[in-house]
Amino acid sequence: MIEQLYDDARDVLTRWTATSDAAEANRVRTLDLLAAGPIAMTRAHRPGHVTASTLVVDDAGRLLLCLHGRIGTWMQLGGHCEPADLTLAAAALREATEESGLAGLELDPVPIDIDIHPVRCAGVDGTPGGPSAHHDVRYVAYAPAGAVERVSEESAALGWFEPGALPEPLGGGTVQLIGPALDRLKLRAGH
Repeated sequence: MIEQLYDDARDVLTRWTATSDAAEANRVRTLDLLAAGPIAMTRAHRPGHVTASTLVVDDAGRLLLCLHGRIGTWMQLGGHCEPADLTLAAAALREATEESGLAGLELDPVPIDIDIHPVRCAGVDGTPGGPSAHHDVRYVAYAPAGAVERVSEESAALGWFEPGALPEPLGGGTVQLIGPALDRLKLRAGH
């Protein structure tokens, strides 16, 4: 199944029109990473691997962020792709649903950003983390009206925030998601 996820990642990133110059540079770098083959979708690829994340928004334009339990910063929901994920969008939606507890999220299937950042990830077999990089393909999802979030094992807290009143400390690449996510929300609303 990892081959199908890999094929999807290559297809998505080949066709995607980046939302910024930085995202375009990261798109090209991630396609270069994928030249290693399907292993680049897994933690086993120590130079770096593709991950998927989601910024959840509601109809009022509020953002759902999680206080990451291990890192201690507020950020979008997301993480590693799993063998059962058939597409990047499916991985992003699975992660957002698991980490938020929100049922009925509607994922926009077109990425809004790609960020590359250094991490220390444990190996697939649980070996201690070493230096690596996440090539994080980022999406936006819309929360259903009246949805109530639930904190997961991976989060210390969840909260809804106005774009102009974000919590601290904020994850380094989170701010760059807000503009593209709100642009998609406006398109969705027909504005």
